[in-house]
Parts: sequence; structure tokens; C-alpha cells
Amino acid sequence: MANKNISKVVYGGKTLIDLTADTVTADKILKGVTAHDKSGAIITGACTYNADTSDATAAGAEILSGKTAYVNGVKITGEMKNNGAVSGEISKKADEYTVPIGYHDGAGKVKISATEQAKIIATNIRAGVSILGVIGTMSGAEDVKAQAKSVIPKTTAQTILPDSTQGFNYLSQVIVEPIPYNESDNPQGGKTVTIG
Repeated sequence: MANKNISKVVYGGKTLIDLTADTVTADKILKGVTAHDKSGAIITGACTYNADTSDATAAGAEILSGKTAYVNGVKITGEMKNNGAVSGEISKKADEYTVPIGYHDGAGKVKISATEQAKIIATNIRAGVSILGVIGTMSGAEDVKAQAKSVIPKTTAQTILPDSTQGFNYLSQVIVEPIPYNESDNPQGGKTVTIG
């Protein structure tokens, strides 16, 4: 008897194996895997992928730049920028940090600048007030030096400030002297009045 492939085995009227209706082909079996086709012949798989990507929805912008993937049976190359560890600082109350589009490796940090952090200390915050988790202890009397000051009015606007070079922080009192007024005889026999 010639050596033929067997695709159907019937024993005692009962079908034990029937490959005749099978539809398997080499391109549908993973590469290197063997099976039998409908004729009973041994076939070796040639397929180099192991997933049906027909329902995949990723786009190039959603895949890291330089990486490749298959979507709906098509190989696509990623376009997403790799930002790595992105870091930023804010230094004002209303500052915002805009996170750049792309991939982040999770190691980046956004923080309050060191200069501003140094200002957020208990002695700079009124007692009982909490700012960013720091509870204030300042009563308002610490390092305060008041100045009582006397000034003479001028004919132009003037700003009255404490003498900070002498360590004064604020004015406790401002005494405004009378506007200078002077009368004197003039050569014409009248009076000259000088104000200010």
C-alpha cells in the first residue's frame, strides 16, 4: 500500500478522526508550529504574529516615538514625544505649570521654588493660620519697632515713612506741625506774609 496521508479514520462504523472539513493553512498557524491540513498532510506554520489587530484603535500620536505596533493589520510607527522626567517650578500664588504633551516617565516633579519655600515658615504666618501645611506662630509683636515722627507740611505732596535705616518697621504716630506762617515788614510799607 502506498504511503498516503490519512485525513479520516473510521473504526467499527464510528468516525474517530475527520480532518476533511478543516480549513487550517500554514499562514494561519504560528511560525514553527506543526499541524495537519484537511488532506492529513503535516504543515508547518508560517505566521509571524499571534494576535488579531483588526479591532485595535491606537494612533501614531499615542505610541512612543520610534516604537512600532500593529493596528488593524498595519504596522505604525509612534510619534509621541518622550519627555522623560519633566520638572517645573512655581513661584507665585497664581502660577500654573503646563504639562507638555507626550510621555512622562513618572520621575518628574513640579514644586514651589526654593526661594518661596524659604518664606513659608511659622514665624512669617499669623498664629492660627495654615499656609501649605505650615501653621503660623506670629503674634504680630515679633521684631516690631514703631516710630513716632513729626513732620512739617510742604507745598508739595509728601510721603511719610518710618526710618527703616534705623530699624523702624511702622509709624505709631505722625505729628503734623503747623504750616509755617511768617509776617514781615516790606520796603513799600506793607506786610509780607510767607506761608510754608
